[in-house]
Amino acid sequence: MDYQSGFGNYFSSEALPGALPLGQNNPQTAPAGLYAEQLSGAAFTAPISENQRSWLYRILPSAVQSGFRRLDSGLWRSGPFVERPAPPDPLRWDPFPVPDADKATDFLDGMMTLCGAGDAATRNGMAVHLYAANRSMTDRVFYNSDGDLLIVPQDGALELITEFGKVGVAPCEIAVVQRGIKFQVRLLGKAARGYVCENYGEHFALPYRGPVGANGLANTRDFRTPVAWFEESRRRVELVTKFDGNLWAADLDHSPFDVVAWHGNYAPYVYDLRTFNTMNSVSFDHPDPSIFTVLTSPSARPGTANVDFVIFPPRWMVAEHTFRPPYFHRNVMSEYMGLIHGVYDAKPGGGFEPGGGSLHNCMIPHGPEAEAFDMASRAELKPTYQGDTLAFMFETGMILRPTRLALETPRLQKDYRACWRGLATHFSGHGK
Repeated sequence: MDYQSGFGNYFSSEALPGALPLGQNNPQTAPAGLYAEQLSGAAFTAPISENQRSWLYRILPSAVQSGFRRLDSGLWRSGPFVERPAPPDPLRWDPFPVPDADKATDFLDGMMTLCGAGDAATRNGMAVHLYAANRSMTDRVFYNSDGDLLIVPQDGALELITEFGKVGVAPCEIAVVQRGIKFQVRLLGKAARGYVCENYGEHFALPYRGPVGANGLANTRDFRTPVAWFEESRRRVELVTKFDGNLWAADLDHSPFDVVAWHGNYAPYVYDLRTFNTMNSVSFDHPDPSIFTVLTSPSARPGTANVDFVIFPPRWMVAEHTFRPPYFHRNVMSEYMGLIHGVYDAKPGGGFEPGGGSLHNCMIPHGPEAEAFDMASRAELKPTYQGDTLAFMFETGMILRPTRLALETPRLQKDYRACWRGLATHFSGHGK
């Protein structure tokens, strides 16, 4: 499959030579009898450095559709999250299973919400979802009016068919489909599951690198967007949208993937997490996890994210005279963690499994379990490769409130705190 590379850049792509008009975006008669349609991901008057929009040249405009009807939202929830109060406890969940083969479940049917903060209507906050599917979306297409979707596959590769073209995403990669973009999820195997961050706020961007400089972390060249691809098909298609926290459906008599050409800087993209250029300490002390930030959605408060996407990838550990696993801490930010594969170094004793997750909300103390503390305190401090692991974190400056499902499911571990009970007192009573 062919891709264009780059992130935050301006692209042009056409599946039919000459389909892109030259010199103006909305000519009186577009080439090849196409309709011009602008998709705006920012206000018209947003600063040019933040303005995101694309022009789509399509066989029929998006306005050609029926009225919407309300759908059952299933296990998908949206802000404000008021089902249950957020408990001041660390929470951890076992992985949720893939649906049984006799229960056909696509990407939308298999979406469930664990927690969230803020409100989609005010474009502030985020939500954490899990998906588990055993069939592809066929005559069903989705777009999210409430926010951007950051998709993190954990098991099973996906093909995303979008208005901008096709793009594949597999475990160890992520895909971002922004607000308003129509897409369809097809499975490239028998089943798939993973995580989704629904971002109600500002679009994801590369983090401010500061003294790190121009290179390092996630680099623009490693992001991929699809090239133009279209189908001309007259058939019934169900168009589903999430709008103001609810699911709605309309009917189309044609394929919405009829964009023959497009240009702009508002398009879905895929990033391979294995291309992340990790920064770390080479002297002493454990750096803050912000050095592992891949993407950030900024808030109005400088330095405090609406949501950060952070990974803990394979890396060398070389710091001297330093406790190398994540330190014990209490954080004003709230952290949802997931595991794609391997073992997270702070939780070697089991309980934090691929496909599972944990939630440490604002000021809730957490850190390495007793076994990890004991091993790291006595380990020989030589260069060590932390390999065969990939964990991630959705971090936000808001309190993440769990849903009723998240607090009542048997997948919620009843005694997560037990992992710290083996921590003994080592106080000698004699200072130096």
